[in-house]
Amino acid sequence: MFKALVLGASLALALTAPAAQAQAKKDSVVLAMTLEPPGLDPTAGAASAIAEVVLYNVFETLTKIGPDGRVTPLLAESWEVSPDLKTFTFKLRKGVKFQNGEPFNARAVKFSFERAADDKSTNKDKRLFASMGLIAAPDEHTVVIGLKTIEPDFLFLIGQATAVIVEPKSVATNATQPVGTGPYKLDAWAKGSSITLAKWPAYRNAAAVKMNRAQFRIISDPSAQVAALLAGDVDAFPRVAAARSLAQFRADKRFQVLLNGSRAKTIVAINNKKKPLDDVRVRRAIAAAIDRKAVIEAAADGFGVPIGSHYVPGALGYVDTTGVNPFDIAKAKALLKEAGQDLKFALPLELSLKLPPTPYARQGAEVVAAQLAKVGITAKIENVEWAQWLSGVYTNKNYDLSIISHVEPFDLGNYAKAGYYWGYESPKFNELFAKINNAPREDERARLLGDAQRMLAADAVNVYLYQPQWITVAKKRLGGLWKDMPVFVNDVSGLYWE
Repeated sequence: MFKALVLGASLALALTAPAAQAQAKKDSVVLAMTLEPPGLDPTAGAASAIAEVVLYNVFETLTKIGPDGRVTPLLAESWEVSPDLKTFTFKLRKGVKFQNGEPFNARAVKFSFERAADDKSTNKDKRLFASMGLIAAPDEHTVVIGLKTIEPDFLFLIGQATAVIVEPKSVATNATQPVGTGPYKLDAWAKGSSITLAKWPAYRNAAAVKMNRAQFRIISDPSAQVAALLAGDVDAFPRVAAARSLAQFRADKRFQVLLNGSRAKTIVAINNKKKPLDDVRVRRAIAAAIDRKAVIEAAADGFGVPIGSHYVPGALGYVDTTGVNPFDIAKAKALLKEAGQDLKFALPLELSLKLPPTPYARQGAEVVAAQLAKVGITAKIENVEWAQWLSGVYTNKNYDLSIISHVEPFDLGNYAKAGYYWGYESPKFNELFAKINNAPREDERARLLGDAQRMLAADAVNVYLYQPQWITVAKKRLGGLWKDMPVFVNDVSGLYWE
């Protein structure tokens, strides 16, 4: 009897060992994302979805931003900053190659940054690169950058996707055949469905990279997102629209749930160039008509903090400006009536409300439109695809209102950009922003940042809704996920199966 039990136990172990061994050796991951990137070149497009796929995976930057917002070396091993905070000397990592076999060196860095600053550049952070008065390559492994003005966040900014180092021969085709120095190469792109990356064996630290393959599946519909996770079709869904299913995922031992802090700002974008939106009274009326808390419940299922300007709690110099344009239906009606009499427009005022396919925009729009209707504004909802939003709203400025999250942490400078899609042009703000950039002391900079927030709130450039809190749902055994998200990144090289 004892002998039979031993034989049975041995047989059971023999049968289960291969399955356990196969599970332990899992070396691929399936991630999901809401929006499909329009291309894979982050230096040529504004969509944050591009960085979600390629930043730190295919392309690399001189510095790397971590989930806590700290900056560490990446393609630059080290750097020195001059006493006046305007000159940065970078020592570059040696022995690095691009995926097409070309060497990474100081010339590639100089080329990348000069290209980003060029008149023909479509880089959305072109202003940053244009602020580099000096880009020198004294030797193969040294780059010297001299800024025209102080930029306290410079090391962070050059860790973002717009500052990736590109190989000169590949730039024309990077949108569809990206070539970088990172641990992964593009393996396949099934348009509308998925993007697959494969580990690059020649990567300088390939042994430390645990995942051999990573597939990004495009799932826009919130119910389909939840269903894909429950069915086990995806291993992780960063920024998933699953707030209403949170209790279910938390109770299911197969999953882990992370609430990710962000520096994003969800806004009702206003085209300040369109009449009568060029009148501050109309913009203030729109702001006063909207109840932020109701929008947060509808758009983010309560996972958001109200904001009154293009700035979020926790950032340097933050001030609470939610009281500048509070929810006040009577005030909204009065402002609209006054503006209508002066500008000769009748109520109801008809405005377009063009929406990208993100769930927060389309869920929040129903509440926004209903609230605007109560004060005499008919917001005609128009759902468009992401590529249409980028071309129609962002590029061609063919819109009145839109709902969008701006996810970059340091993007107040957008209000000083000539020709930006909001159409806000204020010499006073431009002067103030220049003072912010040149403030040598942090306390002085914080004070000026407060002034900038108050100015944007008073000008009601946009309707500032809330700071979102993102949700990540993933399988329990998947390690290396970011807890917080100062920038939109899926750092696949840091993922592993426990």
